[in-house]
Formats: sequence, structure tokens, C-alpha cells
Amino acid sequence: MHPFQCVLRARRCLRRGPLASVSWLLLRTCRAHSSVPSSACPSPQRQQEDGVWKDFSSRLATGPTFQDFLRSASVPPEQPSSSEVEDPPPYLTVDELLGRQRRVYLETYGCQMNVNDTEIAWSILQKSGYLRTSNLQEADVILLVTCSIREKAEQTIWNRLHQLKSLKSKRLRSRVPLRIGILGCMAERLKEEILNREKMVDILAGPDAYRDLPQLLAVAESGQQAANVLLSLDETYADVMPVQTSPSATSAFVSIMRGCDNMCSYCIVPFTRGRERSRPVASILEEVRKLSEQGLKEVTLLGQNVNSFRDNSEVQFNNAVSTNLSRGFSTNYKAKQGGLRFAHLLDQVSRIDPEMRIRFTSPHPKDFPDEVLQLIRERDNICKQIHLPAQSGSSRVLEAMRRGYSREAYVELIHHIRESIPGVSLSSDFIAGFCGETEEDHLQTVSLLREVQYNIGFLFAYSMRQKTRAYHRLKDDIPEEVKLRRLEELITVFREEATKANKSFVGCTQLVLVEGPSKRSAADLCGRNDGNLKVIFADAEMEDATDSRLRVRAQPGDYVLVKITSASSQTLKGHVLCKTTLKDSTAYC
Repeated sequence: MHPFQCVLRARRCLRRGPLASVSWLLLRTCRAHSSVPSSACPSPQRQQEDGVWKDFSSRLATGPTFQDFLRSASVPPEQPSSSEVEDPPPYLTVDELLGRQRRVYLETYGCQMNVNDTEIAWSILQKSGYLRTSNLQEADVILLVTCSIREKAEQTIWNRLHQLKSLKSKRLRSRVPLRIGILGCMAERLKEEILNREKMVDILAGPDAYRDLPQLLAVAESGQQAANVLLSLDETYADVMPVQTSPSATSAFVSIMRGCDNMCSYCIVPFTRGRERSRPVASILEEVRKLSEQGLKEVTLLGQNVNSFRDNSEVQFNNAVSTNLSRGFSTNYKAKQGGLRFAHLLDQVSRIDPEMRIRFTSPHPKDFPDEVLQLIRERDNICKQIHLPAQSGSSRVLEAMRRGYSREAYVELIHHIRESIPGVSLSSDFIAGFCGETEEDHLQTVSLLREVQYNIGFLFAYSMRQKTRAYHRLKDDIPEEVKLRRLEELITVFREEATKANKSFVGCTQLVLVEGPSKRSAADLCGRNDGNLKVIFADAEMEDATDSRLRVRAQPGDYVLVKITSASSQTLKGHVLCKTTLKDSTAYC
């Protein structure tokens, strides 16, 4: 057995974090030079000189042995400092891991987690000597951070790859070869299919493999395809400080946990992001402190199931205290015990900077014990806005989705939240046309939208995903035209009810965090209120409440008071009153 085969099998058994070896796909490189015909491994796009190719092949053939792997697994490797390049695996040299100022172009698709993943990937590449570019034409490396939640999201990437194919083929010979990589959930879900279907793709990196990007790109420089799509039980990138992609941003995403254990029958996330694991509280607080020092005014705590956060890194907190779930809710897994929970983290984060707003997404309705709700009510800088994904208004469909609650339990939770947090804004997710959904089930979802009156909604037609429980056990039996018709009906009802809910803000004064100019008019500014609704107001001089002698104009990152004059299903409009602070605004709102 080739050493790489041993390494591969061991890694699959241990399912641990990033190790020195590159991926299962390097197996293809090894085999291509043994018994497998050369056509099985894509040829280099540019003719390699014999000496260079033989040198790489010889180092690859004498790569790490099984004993090397066991040694690296038994002792966790030290993370490189910001001024160092990680020790190379035996088949690469330190020089080959250096970016040599090659320019990287990053495109992000999908959810907020992918935005954060982009910042993590760039942080890792930046330390290896790569440069960032926003100009596609001058890029030496193009990386697409992808989404797999629905078929449409993946089709967007396939279309983008076709566009990039001509860019790669027209690359001037005087320049270094253009390398293209697929990162994130689509790489994890489709794996080798991407490389077989699109020969122009050079690297794949799953959500837990971003530390290996310098190694994967180094292998790609030899003309080979390379990938690491192995999931981890412990990778959280806790020691990687994400690099903000927008220097002028007023807010940032902070990933606090990765993966999901809920195993809802429709959802691909557990298969593309892996099992739940949480970052140590200390590392999260350090990142939030740094963002505060940089002047950011809002952080959103991120996770696929953010409020199930559980930090088990500190032994003294690993007691036998069971998880408190929302009343009437259950889980698809054995009850977890011990660790520092989400309420503790939220408390600590909110104390770092009283002038920094705190949000979190995306939560599961089962993980809203009273201590979380009380904290949101008591802290001025924790936004009074909760995302509460319902997915359906039918108890029968919710059971098929394996959501762990009935319609009745969900509605009871809504009432409890509104009683606990007066004036709270609510948002939700809904799926139209899930397996077996009848017209009566659909009407129950319509009635839930009318009953709750959400301020913000995210609604989609069902898209079956391979590997999910629904794929194996249910039938995608709702015709596409019926799904789309039901989706349109849900959207129409949501907009009607959201307009009613948002009109309750008319005549009220709202604290708004200014983001910048409105996209529709340079004469207007745009920001968001505590409930995460977009607020538009004229860019005009105003009083500075912190110093009444001053007349100022709002700048990104400022808090301003805006009196609301009109509302729609998505936007509030008003006129600005004065510049203020989060602390002082409580006297007005």
C-alpha cells in the first residue's frame, strides 16, 4: 500500500483537524505515475520542464509514511505565528508554500458563514505572502466560496465556472498560470465530481480545510489538481483572526461555532459543515475586543445553530448540567451536558463595549431558554431582534422535517418571546412545497404568517439535496409549478403582514446605525434599526446630542435618531433628528 493510502485511511478514521498531508485527491497523482493510465489524471495546462516535474514526482513518491502521520496526530502541531509559513509536508518545500505576491481574487456566495469563511481563507493566504485584488483580470488565483443549500445556488457556480473558462484559456504565456479553486460547501458536497466535470478547476477546499490552502495551491502549481474535503470534529479556526474584506465596514461577523447536529430531514448543512463544535469563549472575546478597538459598532455572532453554543474547552465547566430547551421542544440527538452555554457567551460579549451592538444568527427555536431571553431584554446593546426559523406552519410537515416541535409549541414560544422582550422584531425562514405537503398544510403556513406578522422573512421553494434524510426516505412529489405558486402566495402574504407590522414604527423615533449612502439616491443615507430593518433618511445637517453647539452630518458608524414617517414590507423612511450614542439613545427610544 502506498504511504498516501495509509494516510488517507487514518485521516478518515480520526476525522481530525488539518494535518500536514494534502488530500485524498493527491492519491490520483500517485496512481497516475504507477498503474493508472495517464489520462486518469489531468495533464498540466502548461508544459512542465522535465527536471521540475521529475523533482516534484520523486518528492511526492517519497512523501509521509504512516508513522509520520501517527506522530503528527498524537501531538497537536503548533500553529504558525503571523510572520511564519507553516512547516511544509515532505513533498513540498518552504519556498513552494510562499505566495510570492501572487494576486488572489475571492468571490463569496451564500450565507453569512461564507462571508466569514472568506475572511478566514484570506487571513491564511495573506500570511503566506499572497496579495488581494478586486480586479478579476489581474488575478493569479480565483477562489469561489460556495453554497450548496439549494440547487440554484450550485447552478450559479457552474455558470460562473463557464465564464471563467475563457479567462483561463486566454491567459498570456508571459504570466503565471491562472489557478481556480472551489471552496466551501459545494466542494464538500460534490468533491471529485467538480474536478471530473470541470478540468479547469485546480483546487478544492472544504469548510474545514482552509489551513491547507497554501499547500493545495503549491501542488496546483505543478499542474496537478489538489483537494482537501475532509470534515473535522474540532476545527473552529479559533486562532485565525479573520481579515475584514471591507475596510470601511461598520459591522463584522464573528463565527462562534461550526457545523450542526440537528439533522433536519431537508438540510444538507450537517453533511457539508460537519458536526457541531464551538470555539473557546476566550478566543471569541479576544476577536470582539479587537473589532471594538478597530472602531466597529456591530458584531453578529455566527453559527449554523448559534444558540446551541457549548464551550467544553475548560474542564472546570464540564459538569453534568443538562441543556435547557424551549418549552415543548425536543432534539434529534441525545441531550448534551456541561460546558459554557450561549447565555454565558452573550453576557460576556455584551460587556466588552456598551457602544457595540450585538446580534446573532442563525438560531434554532429549541435553544431559547429563559436566561437568553432575559439577557436580551436587560442589555441595551443586545439587539431586540430574534430570527426564529419556522419552515412550515403545519405540525405534520414539521414532523416530516424533523424539526422537533409542533405548530402549537412554536406559537407558544412566539408569545413567550413577545412577553419577555416588549417590542421585539421577529424574522423567520419558510420552505414551500416540502415532500408530501398538501394544500391544507400550505394554508396552515399562510395562516402562521398572518398570525405572527414577521418583520423580516426568507422564503424559498423546496430543493431536494442528496445525502439528506428526505432524499433517502421521502419523495419530492410536489410539482415545480405548484412549489412556485405556493411560494408566491407565501411571499405575498408575508409582505402584506410585514407592512402592517412595520407601520407600527411610523411616528416613533428609532436608533439607527449609519452604514453609508443609500443605493437608490446619493442624497440619502441608509442604516439599520435595532430590529435590523433598513432605514432611509436624508443626508442633512443635524445636532450632535453629545455637544449641542455642533452641527454635523452623519458618517458610517454613527448612531443617529430618526423619526419614522413611512414604512413598507422591507424599509422604513424618516428624517434625522440628531447624532447620539447607544447609551444616551435609551432616553428617546
